[in-house]
Amino acid sequence: MKKVFLSLAIVAALTVVSCKNASENAEATADSAAVAVDSAAAVVEEVADSATAVVDSAAAIATEKIEGAVEAVKEEAKK
Repeated sequence: MKKVFLSLAIVAALTVVSCKNASENAEATADSAAVAVDSAAAVVEEVADSATAVVDSAAAIATEKIEGAVEAVKEEAKK
């Protein structure tokens, strides 16, 4: 009977030890995933900022060209 009880105690101890390692690994994985998400968010933010700058400059150029064309048409209409 003592051998059975001791065997069950060893199995229980091994089970607890293996579960503890799994939870530590899960926490480490969650931490690394959080870091990956944060860095990906930073990259997305940089790309969005760059895209916004490009769109703003394109809009400024288009506005400039349109205003120039309007002035040219007005000058042509006066003649």
